[in-house]
Amino acid sequence: MQTTSLWPHGWRLSPLALPMLLPLCDPSAEAGGPATDPAAIDRAVAAFTGAAVGAPGGARTASDPRLQLASCAAPLAVSWHTPARTAVAVECPGTTGWRIFVAINPVAGGSAAAAAKAPPAVKRGDILTIMVRGRGFSVQQPGEALEGGAVGEWITVRTSRKAESLRARIERPGLAVIPAG
Repeated sequence: MQTTSLWPHGWRLSPLALPMLLPLCDPSAEAGGPATDPAAIDRAVAAFTGAAVGAPGGARTASDPRLQLASCAAPLAVSWHTPARTAVAVECPGTTGWRIFVAINPVAGGSAAAAAKAPPAVKRGDILTIMVRGRGFSVQQPGEALEGGAVGEWITVRTSRKAESLRARIERPGLAVIPAG
């Protein structure tokens, strides 16, 4: 049985193809521009919150040094992502735009203004309804709050004494919701 090769002259073209394929295997040979320094994101968050990384009111952890975001020509835009001020949105405006969210360390005790603005809706140990809500369905079960919080905040809950803890958002006093999908 005779087999025919799709390549003329067998594999003799492979030395010519190697220089064209090599950059695909070598990330350092990519033609992409410089990436945004993750330390610049940390500096922008620290300037916005007024607290250093790891400090109360500052970013929980430093940005991952492996983060590869497109270079940003404009200054980074920083804003609060949640009303409870538990996360900050950092974005690069422009054509190469991107957005990331940075978790913020809670301030112990909180400020008087924040406490007046968002009274606690759930206290630790409260019995509440835990609802998993999805598109076209909802399932609910009684549970216990393992920490307190105001409406809109995410807290830790569990459905029974032996159950694993879950994160749920307080929708109103006595109801915590876990969105599905």
